[in-house]
Amino acid sequence: MQDVAWSPPSVLLTVDLVILTLRESRLHVLLVERGEDPFRGMLALPGGFLSHDGEEILDAAHRELSEETALTSGWVHLEQLAVYGSPGRDPRGRIVSVAHLAIAPGLPDPVAGTDATNAAWIPTETVLSGEATLAFDHYRIAADGIERARTKIEFSALATAFCGDSFTIAELQQVYEAVWGTTLDTRNFYRKVQAAKGFIVPAGTDRKATGGRPARLYRAGPNTVLFPPLIRPAPSAAEEKGTGEEE
Repeated sequence: MQDVAWSPPSVLLTVDLVILTLRESRLHVLLVERGEDPFRGMLALPGGFLSHDGEEILDAAHRELSEETALTSGWVHLEQLAVYGSPGRDPRGRIVSVAHLAIAPGLPDPVAGTDATNAAWIPTETVLSGEATLAFDHYRIAADGIERARTKIEFSALATAFCGDSFTIAELQQVYEAVWGTTLDTRNFYRKVQAAKGFIVPAGTDRKATGGRPARLYRAGPNTVLFPPLIRPAPSAAEEKGTGEEE
């Protein structure tokens, strides 16, 4: 019997970005309106194919960050999230996505890239509740990215990536409340933050206040791992009821 020559399967590679920021004390994710088929007119995460065979995956993520949104990568914490390669996830063929999580404070209004007709910050609860329908398997990717952020701020200093160079403890508490979607006790939060050695350090200056004492400013400390960690409170029954499932 003559052996059949083996040929490698045709697989294409893309990068997708879950970009998170705080706007008006609420956690938002960046979505684009697709300007091309498939799923023309639907909301999706920003992303795209590698531009050439020699492009590194991380470089492609930085490039897409700039091309799709006009955001500069220097403002953003960027890390690989996960790989998504289920057959049928893309009607164009077998396409594997290397998704990345990006976080930065106070990001500006985005500008849509060449293959998108619009780009906007959407509250994460709008996505998680299913109110906003996303193309491909981007609901799953977005939900995974949001959960990654929620988990990592328990055990790492990632929450400071949502803040500017200097911030108050009250502003840091707003980050935790926005990412976790819950209200925290101020005194308890202050005590836990101060107990996490090297998490934040005094910035050396205070912020002038209209009335009362000036607000003390802090910056990210040298430790990237929190000990003891800031454990996320268990969600209330109302919060659990408000969480949507992917259809």
